[in-house]
Amino acid sequence: MTTTTAATATATVHTLSVPGATLHFRTEGRGPVLLLSQSGEGDADRTVDLVPHLTDTFTVVTYDRRGLSRSTLDDPARPVTMADHADDVARLLAELTDRPALMAGFSMGAAIGLQTVVRHPGVLHTLIAHEPVMPNLLSGAERGEHVAELTAIQGAYAGGGLTAAFPAIARHLGIDPAHDETEGGLTPQPLTPRRAANFAFFIGTEFTAVTADDLGPAQLVRAAAHSGTRIVAATGRTTRPSVHTYRCALALAGRLGTEPVRFPGGHNGNTAFPRATAQVLKDVLGG
Repeated sequence: MTTTTAATATATVHTLSVPGATLHFRTEGRGPVLLLSQSGEGDADRTVDLVPHLTDTFTVVTYDRRGLSRSTLDDPARPVTMADHADDVARLLAELTDRPALMAGFSMGAAIGLQTVVRHPGVLHTLIAHEPVMPNLLSGAERGEHVAELTAIQGAYAGGGLTAAFPAIARHLGIDPAHDETEGGLTPQPLTPRRAANFAFFIGTEFTAVTADDLGPAQLVRAAAHSGTRIVAATGRTTRPSVHTYRCALALAGRLGTEPVRFPGGHNGNTAFPRATAQVLKDVLGG
């Protein structure tokens, strides 16, 4: 691991060489290690408003998934898989702690966390899986519909770029950008060229990783029981019940025999309501 520069007065930036990539990540705070794994195109900067409300209790780790922003690929032509992402999480945490860590994954990040539970037993003490994008948690027609939505977004992007893809993504996640409520004082997240490139990678490569993955719920539940990892399924309070990622969380909770924890806001509530989200994280994780 290489420590490069200080991002802020308290956060430190690191790089880690892993098979096929170099990962960019940040650490900040004190206490048990808590890895935040982002949704969508989000990189380590995605939760800039959330992290400061957690650093009094946790050593917070944020990172760019391989292929996003500063986490570069050795061979950009090689497909990235969910297994790659899970292996990255395990290697990253091994650099920071010799104890089972805490992880909060949102959407794509939740699916990566679930993959980590299976591939790397004992790495995670607790995983909060907030509305995972994981069609295999659903059965029958619902699974097919979830896959079809993701494929349709890829088609929209291929035909019309982000202008065409954004409305399809909003429909998929039940988001109404014109009426979204948020906490005040949030850091702007403009559509920079780097963020646009992250969207391209997320839609073009990672959607395929999700739909091609064969991890099933029975395998996941067995792995959690064997490793002792506590999995907490989570939903947004205002996410529409018809949204497939919401239904994935319900299906996961059903498999585990638990009730999902409800977080503020909708699918992207962690960025829209960072202070309230931090409090729920502390409550669930015992901070």
